[in-house]
Amino acid sequence: MRLIIFLSFFFSIYGGLHIYAFLKIRQALTLGTGTAAILAAVMACMIIAPVLIRISERHGFEFLARALAYIGYTWMGLIFFFVCIAFVLDIYRLLVHIGGRIVPVDLCGLAVEARPSVVISILLAVILTAYGAFEALDIRMEHLTIRTDKIPKEIGRLKIAQISDVHLGLMVGERRLEKILNLATAADPDILVSTGDLVDGQMDNLSGLLKRFQQVSPKYGKFAVTGNHEFYAGLARSLEFTEKAGFTVLRGKGLSVAGLLTIAGVDDVMENRHGIEKKVTEKELLSRFPRERFTLLLKHRPEVAKDAPGLFDLQLSGHTHKGQIFPFNFITKLYYPNIAGLLELEKNSRLYVSRGSGTWGPPVRFLSPPEVTLIELVHEVGRQ
Repeated sequence: MRLIIFLSFFFSIYGGLHIYAFLKIRQALTLGTGTAAILAAVMACMIIAPVLIRISERHGFEFLARALAYIGYTWMGLIFFFVCIAFVLDIYRLLVHIGGRIVPVDLCGLAVEARPSVVISILLAVILTAYGAFEALDIRMEHLTIRTDKIPKEIGRLKIAQISDVHLGLMVGERRLEKILNLATAADPDILVSTGDLVDGQMDNLSGLLKRFQQVSPKYGKFAVTGNHEFYAGLARSLEFTEKAGFTVLRGKGLSVAGLLTIAGVDDVMENRHGIEKKVTEKELLSRFPRERFTLLLKHRPEVAKDAPGLFDLQLSGHTHKGQIFPFNFITKLYYPNIAGLLELEKNSRLYVSRGSGTWGPPVRFLSPPEVTLIELVHEVGRQ
């Protein structure tokens, strides 16, 4: 039932975008019947492409699924840019039209005709999609320093590298992973963490990537939690891959790392939808650990449990991609008030949200570059 609701919602929205684009293009460019029919057929194929991709994946047609993914998801980014730009120009044209009726001034010189408006929208959409593909590969290293007296003086500082939302699968493969891990290891971190969505739907040919992960061996280990896509891809297979990659997966548990800090992690909320009984609440989990020791909480979604502040020092999350493509960030912000960066919470707790290291859906980012994060925990007397 949930799948039917999701597909109905998806096709309503995505189909609606295509209908708007088709009507705009056909009317403005005065397409003939044959050309309009071809455009309609292409758009119909693109609308159902995401479903065809998943079907191809599930039946083992990897080459077909990958080809459809590159075409279909790139088109998804393109059509989104086109509709956004065309809609803004439509609003502008409407305001000029209304203004011309209200004020006693000739505003014809400010008007943009329908045909140039559509041509501009197409050209800008192509340019932004091309730029977005470049931005998606431009992985940034973000630095975060937390000063605290909970790190032993003799250690001085601990370095933690965070990757998140890599989405290994059809669209993100060996080359992207190499860039991500090269950045993560360049700073010689003591700990590497993955805050969910390490894998995506297609996992049949990811075993070749395990060796690259296994080459990364921080001093105090690698730790991970599940994201929603671990459940979509199949939880058992996702956990097997993550553990073979050398990560300790924290599912409602925590542990002491060399007596220096506590790392705790919880499953994504998708566990509830898959009939997995929640082991403990976050409050119950975090209450087990000594408060005089720095507590790092790994949690995929940037949601802070109401009674958790004060029980952890830093929560690392991802999931949002900071919207991935502007202006999606405004929609994302409706669900998660803090979609990227550091947020100071009450009781000396903090939340840091990564923009993510990979992409999901369109292989495109716009005004939301991917990141690998280096968190340095620095000893300082009197700082919580």
